Amino acid sequence: MEEEVNEGEGQSDDLGSGLGLRPETRVERRANRRRARGRRAFGCFAGLISLVVVGALVAGAALGFGKAKDAIEGVFSAPDYTGEGTGVVQVEITKGQATASIADTLEKKEVVKSARAFERVARDDPRSLQIQAATYTLRKHMSAKAALALMLNTNESVKVMRVSVPSGKTKAEVSVILQTKLKLPSGQAANAIAHPATLGLPAYANGNPEGFLYPATYDVPKNANATTMLKLMTAKYASIAAQLNLVKTAQNKKLDPYQAVIVASIIAGETNRKQDYAKVARVIYNRLERGMRLQMDSTIHYVVGKDGGVFTTPEQRQMVSPYNTYKNKGLPPTPINSPNVDTLRAAINPAAGPWLYFTLVNLDTGETAFASTPDEHQANVNKLQAWCQAHKNRC
Repeated sequence: MEEEVNEGEGQSDDLGSGLGLRPETRVERRANRRRARGRRAFGCFAGLISLVVVGALVAGAALGFGKAKDAIEGVFSAPDYTGEGTGVVQVEITKGQATASIADTLEKKEVVKSARAFERVARDDPRSLQIQAATYTLRKHMSAKAALALMLNTNESVKVMRVSVPSGKTKAEVSVILQTKLKLPSGQAANAIAHPATLGLPAYANGNPEGFLYPATYDVPKNANATTMLKLMTAKYASIAAQLNLVKTAQNKKLDPYQAVIVASIIAGETNRKQDYAKVARVIYNRLERGMRLQMDSTIHYVVGKDGGVFTTPEQRQMVSPYNTYKNKGLPPTPINSPNVDTLRAAINPAAGPWLYFTLVNLDTGETAFASTPDEHQANVNKLQAWCQAHKNRC
């Protein structure tokens, strides 16, 4: 045995000697053998990991992309809480928000431990596609499964409803929106609007909610009645009016604040381009100062309805009504819709200019042309007529 252990000791390596290299000692040979064994062990370990990942990919390919993702993620777990959670946290989900985005929101709010855990649960439950835009009352540190279940149980998780009222709606249209969205008892919204004493209207509204039901998106307590919602709208109007300093600004310009709201509502009825609001306001004031009739189609539409049309008919322009600004001088007696902050601002800050006329020249873009003389205005009307001739289905 001793001879086998010492075999080759003290002998020279002819190849090494021929190259001028020092022969390996017994100690060096043992170290090299240990390093070789380490490399072989690491190679086996790396191969094992590769087999796990490749196996997951192969298995996933057989089951579909979603399952492939699960198979890969199975190697790296998705952190998740257990149980129903504790405390209270409000989570806002917006319209059209994707599942991945909802999952990220829940993780940021500390409802779930990881967005990936919620995505997995949602992917396995088709009802997750029914998650509504709302403000949810959830708990912190919930399991992903418990969080999804609570969101789907809107009777428990949704304490408020989100209701949007677009700009330029009349009080009659607002009534229909509230009646439908809040699922109110028949006639409740219309009745509340017809009895506005408790709605919080400004004194200059003369007891008429028209023009003061501010258009916005509201979070309304579940099971709220029409009066609750209408109070939110008039309170929002009061907030916007204070922000604009509407009463004082109007008075400084020798305007009654109620007249300013009427002008703002006409602007909202005549154009939807923000860059034109202040110019339309100037046309209205210039015509009033000269004793000219306003001749605004929007005031007639308030009485007869729009029926999808932009213009009025000769018969409509002959009707007897205080809202017929083709026949009557001055402003109509009330606002004709609910203006927003931009049209209210324009009404008390009109642009400087000599314009007395304006007309649409392109119904698709809303492009509007302004003029100071009848001839200039007629040239713009000719442009509108040419556009309508080329787009007969739009006029």
